Amino acid sequence: YPPVPEQEVEGLEDMHTQDHVRQYTLRCPAQRAGRTDHQPNQLKGSYVELDPHVRDCVQTYIREWLIVNRKNQGNSETCTFKKKGSRRDFHKTLQKQTFESETLDCNDATPRPLNVLCDETGRTTLTSCDFNLRSLQPDPRLENLLQHVSVEDFERQNEEARRANRHAELFALYPAMDEETAGKIEPLLLNMYSHKSEVLMLCVSFLNRFDIEIEPLFACIALYDVKERKKISENFHCDLNSEQFKGFLRSHTPCIDSSSQARSAVFSVTYPSSDIYLVVKIEKVLQQGEIGDCAEPYMILKESEGGKSKEKVEKLKAQAESFCQRLGRYRMPFAWAPISLTNFFNFSTLEREMSETESLNGNRTTGDRRTTMLQARRLSERSLNSEDNYAVSNFKATTLTVNTFIKQEGDRLSDEDLFKFLTDYKRSSSLQRRVKSIPGSLKLEISPASEVLSCCLTPELLQVKPFPENRSRPQKEILEFPVREVYVPHTVYRNLLYVYPQRLNFANRLASARNITIKIQFMCGEDATCAMPIIFGKSSGPEFLQEMYTAITYHNKSPDFYEEVKIKLPAKLTEKHHLLFTFYHISCQPKQGACVETLLGYSWLPILLNDRLQTGHYCLPVALDKLPLNYSMHSPEKVPSQSPPIKWVEGHKGVFNVEVQAVSSIHTQDNHLEKFFTLCHSLESQVTFPIRLMEQKITEATLEHELKLSIICLNSSRLEPLVLFLHLVLEKLFQLAVKPMVIAGQTANFSQFAFESVVAIVNSLHNSKDLSKDQHGRNCLLASYVYYVFRLPEPQRDIDWKGPQESRYYTFGRTTAVSVGSRLLQSRVMSCSNPDIHGTQTATDEEVKNIMSSKVVDRSSSRMSFYIEATSDTSNASVSPRPSNKKHFHEELALQMVVSTGMVRETVFKYAWFFFELLIKSMAQYVHNMDKQDTLRRSRFSDRFKDDITTIVNVVTSEIAALLVKAQKETEHAEKINISLAFFLYDLLSLMDRGFVFNLIRHYCNQLSNKLNTLPTLISMRLEFLRILCSHEHYLNLNLFFMTSVSAPASPSPSLSSQNSSSCSSFQDQKIASMFDLSADYRQQHFLAGLLFTELAAALDTEAEGISKVQRKAISAVHSLLSSHDLDRRCLKPEVKVKIAALYLPLVGIILDALPQLYDFTEARSGKGRTGSPDEDQESTNAINQSVAWAIAGNQFNLIRSSGAPLSSLPYKQYNTLSPDTTRNLLICFLWIMKNAEQSLIRKWIADLPSMQLNRILDLLFICVSCFEYKGKQSSDKVSTQVLQKSRDVKARLEEALLRGEGARGEMMKRCRTPAGNDRFPGLNENLRWRKEQTQWRQANERLDKTKAELDQEALISGNLATEANLIILDMQENIIQASSAVDCKDNLLGGVLKVLVNSLSCDQSTTYLTHCFATLRALIAKFGDLLFEEEMEQCADLCQRVLHHCSSSIDITRIQACATLYLLMRHSFSSISNFARVKMQVTMSLASLVGKSSDFNEEYLRRSLRTILAYAEEDMDMQPTLFPVQVKELLRNLNSILSDTVKMREFQEDPEMLMDLMYRIAKGYQTSPDLRLTWLQNMAEKHAKKKCYTEAAMCLVHAAALVAEYLSMLEDHKYLPVGSVSFQNISSNVLEESAVSDDILSPDEDGICSGRYFSESGLVGLLEQAAELFSTGGLYETVNEVYKIVIPILEAHRDFRKLTSTHSKLQKAFDSIINKGQKRMFGTYFRVGFYGSKFGDLDEQEFVYKEPAITKLPEISHRLEGFYGQCFGEDAVEVIKDSTPVDRSKLHPNKAYIQITFVEPYFDEYEMKDRVTYFEKNFSLRRFMYTTPFTLDGRPRGDLREQYKRNTILTTMHAFPYVKTRINVIQKEEFILTPIEVAIEDMQKKTLELAVATNQEPPDAKMLQMVLQGSVGATVNQGPLEVAQVFLAEIPADPKLYRHHNKLRLCFKEFIMRCGEAVEKNKRLITADQREYQLELKKNYNKLKENLRPMIERKIPELYKPIVKTASLFVRCETVLPSASEV
Repeated sequence: YPPVPEQEVEGLEDMHTQDHVRQYTLRCPAQRAGRTDHQPNQLKGSYVELDPHVRDCVQTYIREWLIVNRKNQGNSETCTFKKKGSRRDFHKTLQKQTFESETLDCNDATPRPLNVLCDETGRTTLTSCDFNLRSLQPDPRLENLLQHVSVEDFERQNEEARRANRHAELFALYPAMDEETAGKIEPLLLNMYSHKSEVLMLCVSFLNRFDIEIEPLFACIALYDVKERKKISENFHCDLNSEQFKGFLRSHTPCIDSSSQARSAVFSVTYPSSDIYLVVKIEKVLQQGEIGDCAEPYMILKESEGGKSKEKVEKLKAQAESFCQRLGRYRMPFAWAPISLTNFFNFSTLEREMSETESLNGNRTTGDRRTTMLQARRLSERSLNSEDNYAVSNFKATTLTVNTFIKQEGDRLSDEDLFKFLTDYKRSSSLQRRVKSIPGSLKLEISPASEVLSCCLTPELLQVKPFPENRSRPQKEILEFPVREVYVPHTVYRNLLYVYPQRLNFANRLASARNITIKIQFMCGEDATCAMPIIFGKSSGPEFLQEMYTAITYHNKSPDFYEEVKIKLPAKLTEKHHLLFTFYHISCQPKQGACVETLLGYSWLPILLNDRLQTGHYCLPVALDKLPLNYSMHSPEKVPSQSPPIKWVEGHKGVFNVEVQAVSSIHTQDNHLEKFFTLCHSLESQVTFPIRLMEQKITEATLEHELKLSIICLNSSRLEPLVLFLHLVLEKLFQLAVKPMVIAGQTANFSQFAFESVVAIVNSLHNSKDLSKDQHGRNCLLASYVYYVFRLPEPQRDIDWKGPQESRYYTFGRTTAVSVGSRLLQSRVMSCSNPDIHGTQTATDEEVKNIMSSKVVDRSSSRMSFYIEATSDTSNASVSPRPSNKKHFHEELALQMVVSTGMVRETVFKYAWFFFELLIKSMAQYVHNMDKQDTLRRSRFSDRFKDDITTIVNVVTSEIAALLVKAQKETEHAEKINISLAFFLYDLLSLMDRGFVFNLIRHYCNQLSNKLNTLPTLISMRLEFLRILCSHEHYLNLNLFFMTSVSAPASPSPSLSSQNSSSCSSFQDQKIASMFDLSADYRQQHFLAGLLFTELAAALDTEAEGISKVQRKAISAVHSLLSSHDLDRRCLKPEVKVKIAALYLPLVGIILDALPQLYDFTEARSGKGRTGSPDEDQESTNAINQSVAWAIAGNQFNLIRSSGAPLSSLPYKQYNTLSPDTTRNLLICFLWIMKNAEQSLIRKWIADLPSMQLNRILDLLFICVSCFEYKGKQSSDKVSTQVLQKSRDVKARLEEALLRGEGARGEMMKRCRTPAGNDRFPGLNENLRWRKEQTQWRQANERLDKTKAELDQEALISGNLATEANLIILDMQENIIQASSAVDCKDNLLGGVLKVLVNSLSCDQSTTYLTHCFATLRALIAKFGDLLFEEEMEQCADLCQRVLHHCSSSIDITRIQACATLYLLMRHSFSSISNFARVKMQVTMSLASLVGKSSDFNEEYLRRSLRTILAYAEEDMDMQPTLFPVQVKELLRNLNSILSDTVKMREFQEDPEMLMDLMYRIAKGYQTSPDLRLTWLQNMAEKHAKKKCYTEAAMCLVHAAALVAEYLSMLEDHKYLPVGSVSFQNISSNVLEESAVSDDILSPDEDGICSGRYFSESGLVGLLEQAAELFSTGGLYETVNEVYKIVIPILEAHRDFRKLTSTHSKLQKAFDSIINKGQKRMFGTYFRVGFYGSKFGDLDEQEFVYKEPAITKLPEISHRLEGFYGQCFGEDAVEVIKDSTPVDRSKLHPNKAYIQITFVEPYFDEYEMKDRVTYFEKNFSLRRFMYTTPFTLDGRPRGDLREQYKRNTILTTMHAFPYVKTRINVIQKEEFILTPIEVAIEDMQKKTLELAVATNQEPPDAKMLQMVLQGSVGATVNQGPLEVAQVFLAEIPADPKLYRHHNKLRLCFKEFIMRCGEAVEKNKRLITADQREYQLELKKNYNKLKENLRPMIERKIPELYKPIVKTASLFVRCETVLPSASEV
């Protein structure tokens, strides 16, 4: 395609040129196909002679595309920012933010020596200080901290500092949204030049000389699909002959063109399959002999052998040379080789792609799906683009070596034989072995084709650019013959004919016909000289030939042929063109005077039949004589009789089979299309009637009728040709639609027929399953057509084809063209269109015009001169303004859409998108061509046209409404039409009068509202509609955004809106508040924005089902709008952004109203928040989180709002909660407005707000802080320390590492917590399913694929986002503080501000933010110090803890700021109340809490901070005269003491038991300081919860509650409160520890003591509820009941019935769990652990009972302890004692540490067992444990039955389990020794019990029963019952002391044998038929055992049965009987 200069007609304006907000570019891309072939010369010179049809086709292919572009469209910089890669460099402009979480170094895991825990008694109280602070160097102090500065100055300095170095574009830092959420939906455009296919590059390296090299050989390569039995590519000819062999043929080769020397080819495969073979056929020059004879030397000789072989080879070479010279132009088949290509196609990829497409387009067969993929392509640079190779495996270039060739068989040459052979070859390996093969080697290199192929030739041998001059060997593109249709319209000129001679039958012919060849020629006449040189040559020869010979099979009278003759068809074909076949016999032996060729006969095939190209299979007769004159006019079958008559072979029978196929973009090969085009051309050009069409003749009179018929029949044509010629068909139809024709002097109007035909074609293309659609169901072919190809029908044919000629087009006005009937119809349509449109339209439009003209007249004129260029489409006559009486396409199209009826109308609106796109493109061209860019929009288009558009929009809207009321499947259809309509109006805004379009929009909205009653559907439809309209590039101007800001000047021309606008200064104050509301004025003035906000507000205010999806859509629409403004180059100036932000102020009101629906990120982050239940894994909750306790306790006891439940105090209606992502998108919009709005305006607004609204704003800011918390950088191999710190166990760590980020992780964790039916938040569960597509932070899998650089870049951007978001929040807080006077602050406002600040300090923040945050805090302390300490105790405590935490920061800047803030806090608290006991207490408690909870805090830095504070105190001259410095020193000493404890805790970090002991000891040390004791108990609870020891965690809380109860009972005496710790005894007997120290030591009234939030009734309830939750998690449901027994009276006293409801429901759950789980619960497992060895220090010879999780095995605990102490002392120094015998110290190595571990079981006395009935009671409150040690008297543990003793050891612990620790000291040890007979009795009782249990089990368990029975009566049981009896019962013992034992054992056996009998009987009832023998065996064994035991059981010891006192004989007899009775 010749390169064409790019033609641009630019649009006219920039941002503020208000009138022309529409500019387009009509663009004709230069290199249409991205690839440019050099144009064939033959066409260029001979245009004049071409048929009109060919001319049209060629013009269509070479004409530039016409694309309508609007200036700034899609240029809102968001697209460019996200798509053009500018984001790649964007991060370079950012400043790296420092976060503490990323500066912490991970602690080394090197073993630390275990420090000995010092004795508990040796510790004094808080005053001891192990470390001298003064030895440290303090940090630098803040210079101006102690200077006197006024609060106003301080605030001003802070603000200036904050405003410096801020990032201008907030959205540049925000993760990009999904593509689908915003903006114009681009059509899925079809690549216009090629379909999608696999592209293989094939290079033939070299053909080895087989084993001998004697002659030239020629290869021909093609692809075959065995399954489809089809050849799927044309042939590629190449040869690898040496110069020597080429010399053999020189006499037959006139020249060698470079194109014939190609050795590499490019094959395309559209439908890959595993059945595709590359077949290489090798030919040689014809010689005498069968193929087998010629191949024999190759099979037996080897040149390398030398000697005789070499002589033979030389002889053969000489022979070959003589054959070449004589027969060089003829070939014979020789060998071939098949190569399977299965490995080169990646079928898994294919299937995946198919399934994706399938989901896009509905189901279809594999083949069809594949087609879809081929076509769904965007424009790419060329058809061989690397990105297209998606289904070719990414294989590297592969070299294949073919080592064996199959010899050709002369009788099996046809393609049929080939397919049959390949099928068998694939199936059977034996065939592969049987085949006769020729050794040799052919090397092929196969690789994926590279992106740009240089030096490449098309199948027509045209050069593809770039084509270097000097390359000798080009690459060839090989044409594909796809197995199925490929539906892609033609875009290039291709006109090829392939001739395949197949079979010739000369069997009955003369003897001379043996070596037959066919000469094939393409003739343009009958003379011999008329052979045209258009046959493509083979390898190493000319490019084009006049004739081609087929290969010869030696001595075969009916040969098969496999030749492919490729012919380049002339563009203009006549009746004289034909194919001529001449048959020859070739004599191989040279005879004297004999000719090589002997003529056998002729046959021919005319190319045209009835003017149509002839293709297909033919069986032609062969003439023996010279052909008569004019033979070519007839087909050989129907030659008229001649004189003399023609002699035919076999009497005119068909003896020659030939196939002819065309690949042409000129010949349609379809009757309907052919007829249509012919008739169209007969109208366009001068033709003589009648014209012949196929078999019929058409006169001028019937022309109109026939044309109408052909238009109607167009849709009946086959789909493939229709698609191939789609562009031309549509072009012709559109011409007919607008150009009335004069036929025989009469006017013929085809408009309606043409339109209906277009509609039918559109319908059938959409309905075809073979054609691809985009995601909106739009046919890709049509979308591409409108986008690239469509242009207005031209008024007359271009003049440069054929000279000037009369046109048959008759021009006249619309009136005459349209019949009266349709005119009436139109008037009816006009009258029914909306009557009020005219009235309102003018007003709005005047207004728009006035505003625009007042603003920009001067600018637009200057710009126009700049943009309009003089270039225009010179080939188009249409550029010059046309006379007004012409039909305009857009008007005709609109008219036809309006007047259509029935099915046509239905189809038009079903596929309205296509007609809308056509309308828009034609309107744009019309405006451009008529130079109407400068005319007023109102007068650009006629009123009739506007009426038609109004009607169309009304009809489409009612169609949408009608569909939505129908079934569900119609909804999707309605959505598609809705989107199409929206885009139509979107485009109209750029072309037509705005007021007119706005009216259409308003009408649409009203019409939908009237017809729809389901709210979500209605809002969803309108939202989708508005979202598209709002993505207009001039959305801001359309909204008159420049009129929003309060400071905007009044319009010069007073118009409706400027009078209503808020710019009148007198109304300013009242107006400010209304600027934040969605008022009627606002909606009138800012039309589109008003509509969008109305929908958003409606969506958020609705509770209907399925609304959450609609809400997400609404929010993402607003988000993408703001994002586009923020990144738009036109909006960079701050003053523009201020105005834009003012336009969006009503959004703030909407967001505040939606506050209760926002996702609470605080809850997701730390478990505090709206719900109080701790989550399953406790992954980041504190076991007792103060805020949770508050939330649980409920706020009615206390007015202070807790930090964790920010929203609970406001009376909101409860709606479903938005998902995290949606919330985040909404909040970033809020922050953007707050950042860019005028700050003074915001302050004025805040000043007038009621406190309720202010609290809402603070709640919103609170959520924002948690929402934009920095998530940290993680790579797949290293998880940041911050994550490790937050993780609670391995599982949590894993989750953190993979799922960090609130979106996914928060939702998933929340799902674990939230019960299935969440009543409080009905919609909550809707979004809990993990949807990958919903989570902005998709880190899970994507992270692993990212490089370190990408991760760093992501972290850099998200760090900047976190910082910027938090700074905006800080700005807002400053605004709130400054706008509210000190008086207002009392109203809970200060608390709210502090709460947000504290929340931000608890998140991971950058140093930048922290610096500003601490400055604000200091200003707050200075301004509201008194209030802070009096009113805001809660916040003050939190604040102390957060500031202290930052005092331990490793970053100097943060530490310096935190120290200064803490010092100022102390100083002000002292100044305001002269005694800062309360602050001291809070700081001390905060430190204790910090030390206990935080594993990452650094005491070294904290000490340095303490030293800095000391330095401040000493340098503060103003405070020196007071007691303040002394008190500070005292406080610092106490803090230092706590730090010393911490250091010890650090040492035991790895030993959980030791750590707990230490924390327990610290807590005990604070016995006299209840606040601190409570804090440490909480710390312990948290540690336990981390390790999932929920019961112990709960016990810590119970102790804490008991402590609170003690102090509450001192303060007040209420009956409903517990009486100190005594009331808790039922929960745990250990609680009595908490009974208060006597009153004289400590008074709870003292200031600062018991001042914590827990020392209140609500605090007590909170602690107990939390404990109950933990007990429930730990499975101790019975204890839950005991806990609530204390809680319920308090709730009852407070009449808190809501809490009582939930309490009782929790109790019900607990009781249900007891019933359901009962015995299935797993309680702890207990082990005795003894420590021996001096290495253990204080632990030496200490024994503990350890409580381990259920089902812990002995090896597990053994491994754990051995591993841990091995790390401490070295692995060799630790030894585990394996048995449980008492340890002999003398035998132990002095330098080793010994651990003895024994499994112990709870032990109860018999009297205890009466009270411990349930399974729970036997596992609760345990203090005694027992273990058993077997031994013999000689020291061995085991021996014979006679000598086996047993020692039972009973241990008593100091406290009862469960306790606040998991190990408790053993304080007492008792031992009992059992003699061998007692051991036997115990064993037999145990066995008997087992039998009884197994027998009576319900339902019966046969396997269990048989197992127990086998162990009891089995014949071979060692030390079984029989042996026991024989040892102990065989003889009566000599020692009378053993009599009773003997008797007891005898009775045991008696019961045992009875139980065995029962068990055997029971088993008999349970067994199946196949177990009968087993039962008999059991019975036999039982009887045998019974017999053996009988004498022993019956033998009694007479002494035991003697009477004690002699009495009457009767009594004696009774006495004797008694024992036997008892025996029974």
